[in-house]
Amino acid sequence: MTVAEKTIKMKIDSPAMAATSEETRNRALKKVKEALIENKEIIFKANAEDLKAAEEEGVGQAVKKRLKFDENKLAAVTEGIEQLIGLKDPIGRTLLKRELDEGLVLTRISVPIGVIGVIFEARPDALVQISSLCIKSGNCAVLKGGRETARTNKVLFDIIHEAAKEAHLPENCLFQVEAHSQIDELLSCDKSVDLLIPRGSNAFVRYIMNNTKIPVMGHADGVCHVYIDKSADIDKAIKIIVDAKTQYTAACNAAETLLVHEGIAEEFLKKAAVKLSDAGVKLRGNSRVSQIIECEKMEDDEYKTEYLDLVLSVKIVADENEAITHINTFGSHHTDAIVTEDDEAAEIFMQMVDSAGVYRNCSTRFADGFRYGFGAEVGISTSKLHARGPVGLDGLVTYKYRLCGNGHIVGDYASGAKQFNFKDIDA
Repeated sequence: MTVAEKTIKMKIDSPAMAATSEETRNRALKKVKEALIENKEIIFKANAEDLKAAEEEGVGQAVKKRLKFDENKLAAVTEGIEQLIGLKDPIGRTLLKRELDEGLVLTRISVPIGVIGVIFEARPDALVQISSLCIKSGNCAVLKGGRETARTNKVLFDIIHEAAKEAHLPENCLFQVEAHSQIDELLSCDKSVDLLIPRGSNAFVRYIMNNTKIPVMGHADGVCHVYIDKSADIDKAIKIIVDAKTQYTAACNAAETLLVHEGIAEEFLKKAAVKLSDAGVKLRGNSRVSQIIECEKMEDDEYKTEYLDLVLSVKIVADENEAITHINTFGSHHTDAIVTEDDEAAEIFMQMVDSAGVYRNCSTRFADGFRYGFGAEVGISTSKLHARGPVGLDGLVTYKYRLCGNGHIVGDYASGAKQFNFKDIDA
């Protein structure tokens, strides 16, 4: 069966998926969790084969770190599923209820998006998170993972799909696209796929956006900043930047650029350079930075670089306003942080930085659906339409309007025989 034929079947099944009860969807998630634990040795074996193949192919360290699926990853995804089960049903919520006239009542109700295609990087845990979120939100999901984790993804998908069917979810609620060549076929399914969420490199996401008529939600890259203000607690600031850079370098919310107020640049950079070096971080900076610490020279146009590695760009700025201008110019509108004890500087920064996440005195690594209590995420969106930031359940639903009357016709209102009498009703 072709991708096009399968997505048509999914589109047909999507209303039935949307109509499933919260109890049914939660039961499916419980079965998924149990099945993953019961079959963990099969999963780990497949993952070991993927890791071995990656090693033989000379896959980069950042990618290898992402594709590993072990006891820790299993514990994280099953905890995320448990968290999802405990979240309120996102479907069927009354968002607005308004009487337009006597006996004519309008309601706005949350509903699933329908069929969502998610193309994601070499992270097996992402397959579990995405499929679980789609099940909870009543969406059908087309899943395409990175080729580096093909064996692990296949085992995980089969386990999850079987558990979903055992819980009486529609047969076509989930579908796995395995071949890279099938991506272009998926991009052509604008009549049956309602939304695409690509996760990967800047070039890959741009390719998706430029080669489909399907709406696309996501982000192309993650050039995240930490700005150290003149009033910052230096020990606190060092702790934050080390975590933001090194806690998981391959993530899109890892810091890529450190901005430092010129008033504390010498003291801070000398201390921070030692801690960052101890953590294995290579520093890059312009000529002004190199006068204070030892670093690799870089040009101003290189501040757009997303390293996803133990490399950090450094720049000295005059104040929070220059930091804001730099971030809005060179950043990716993902997540940016200020470290400061000055409330006014913090408010200016958080108001003026045009990013999906703006933080004060904490690591950029908190930009994550699981850490936000969303029960994981399908991705991060830097768009300003529909969903922004970590996309959890709320980002996977839309709404429809229901209008109930009793023989009401527009002609009566157009002629003046009747008049609207708008009145909001408590939902």
